[in-house]
Amino acid sequence: MASRYEEMSNVQKAAVLIVSLGSEVSPKVLKELTETEIELLTLEIANLRDISPALEEQVLRDASTIIMAQKYISQGGVDYARDLLEKAVGKDRTNEILRRLEGSLQTTGFGMLRNIDPKQLINFIQNEHPQTISLILTQLPASTAAIILSDLPAELQSDVSYRIATMEKISPDVVNELEVMLEKQFEDVGTGDLSFSGGTKTIAEILNLIEASAEKAIMETLESENPDLASEIKNLMFVFEDLILLDNRSIQRILKEVETKDLAIALKAASEEVKQKIFTNISERVGSMIKEEMEYMGPMRLSDVEATQQKIVEVIRRLQEEGQIIISGRGGKEELVV
Repeated sequence: MASRYEEMSNVQKAAVLIVSLGSEVSPKVLKELTETEIELLTLEIANLRDISPALEEQVLRDASTIIMAQKYISQGGVDYARDLLEKAVGKDRTNEILRRLEGSLQTTGFGMLRNIDPKQLINFIQNEHPQTISLILTQLPASTAAIILSDLPAELQSDVSYRIATMEKISPDVVNELEVMLEKQFEDVGTGDLSFSGGTKTIAEILNLIEASAEKAIMETLESENPDLASEIKNLMFVFEDLILLDNRSIQRILKEVETKDLAIALKAASEEVKQKIFTNISERVGSMIKEEMEYMGPMRLSDVEATQQKIVEVIRRLQEEGQIIISGRGGKEELVV
C-alpha cells in the first residue's frame, strides 16, 4: 500500500481525497477550484479503481497534516510550525511537509501586509497612486480591503474600485519594485503568501463588506463610467448562497415574492445552511410541500437550477434597493427597517 501511495500523482491523491470527503463536503471543496482543476479531478475520479481503506486513510492523514502545518505557520511562523509538527509526526515527516509548502513560506512585501493593522496601512497607502493602492488591496482579505477602501477619500474610492475590477496581469518589474518598497516599509512584520487576484470578483467581495452608503456611491460612479462593468460587479455582489446573511424577517419578506416551485428548484443545489435558513422561516406544511416537490422533480440540469437561483437573487436585490430587507455582514452601523 505504501509503495502505491508513493507512486500516485498529486492529482490522483486529490481525487481520492474528494471521494473520501463524501457527498456533503466534496461539493463545497470543488466550488473553490477552477474549471480546469475540476475537469482534471473528475477524470481522475472516474478512473479510480480498488482504493483500499488503508490507502484512503493515508491520503486523508496526509491532507490533514498539511492543513495542520499551514495553520501552525499562520499562527507563529515556520519555526513554531516545525516544533509542533515534529512532536506530532516526527522530524523526517516534518521536513518533507515543510519542503512541500516551501513555495508559500517566502517572506514577501505583499505577504507582510496581511499582519498589519488596517489603520496603519491606510496611513501608508492613502497618498500612493490609485493603481498602487488597487494592487495592494487585491492582496488583502476582503474584510481588510473593505476597511481601507471605506476610509479612503471619496474621490479615490471609485477610482480604486474601477482599477481593481479591470485589473489584468501586472508586469513583473512593477511587482518587484512595489514589493521592495513594502519590504523596506514593513520589514519587521510577519510572513505570508503572494497571489494576484484582481478583477470583478475581488472588488465585488470588497464592496459587499463596506458601508452601504459608500458602496452605493462607488457603484453609481462605476455605472456612469462603465455600465457593463458595473452590471457584472453587481451580479457578483450577492449570490444565492448569501441567503444565510439575511435575518429571518428579510427571508420571510423575500418568500412572499417567490413561487413555491421556483424555491423548490433553487434549493436542489443549495447548501444545507441555506436550506435550513429557508425551512426555519416557513411552516412545517409548506416545508413538506417543497421537499415533496424537490423529490418529484428528479434530477435537473445545474444550469436550470442556477437560472432559478439568479431569478430569486434579482428579487432580493430589488427588495434591498427598495429598503425592504437588510443584508447583514456589511460594514458600518446597522440600519433599521421601519
